[in-house]
Amino acid sequence: MKTSIRRITKQRRVILEELKKTKSHPTADELYQMVRKRIPNISLGTVYRNLETLASCGLIKKLETAGSQKRFDANMDDHQHVRCICCGRVDDLYCDLINPLECVMKQNSDYEIFDYNLEFIGLCPECRAKKKKEKEVGRREKDGM
Repeated sequence: MKTSIRRITKQRRVILEELKKTKSHPTADELYQMVRKRIPNISLGTVYRNLETLASCGLIKKLETAGSQKRFDANMDDHQHVRCICCGRVDDLYCDLINPLECVMKQNSDYEIFDYNLEFIGLCPECRAKKKKEKEVGRREKDGM
């Protein structure tokens, strides 16, 4: 459930600004490195707490995926995510077919649904190209033996 934020401190403002600048869905650690360039004395704990506060207030999204660190997203548009199983990269994915699914779930359940997490998993273009290249090299080595 979303709560209202008491005040936007300098730290929260800078964290939110840095998160809005990136499309990479950073972890708290990655965001900490970005924020430290503007607020050198900020602690990692402060970044974590403020990210949790911003998420609980509905100003950012917290992405919790199995087997990896939480990531954060300032894009509050209706969208899903696709995660690379090789490098961990997360990208936005817009799909108009998801909204009807949400409506069906609400109609067929006694739950009051607040939100949902739908994550697609695959290989990003860079990892796909790398794997293809590795296969080609392996094939050449095998043929050369």
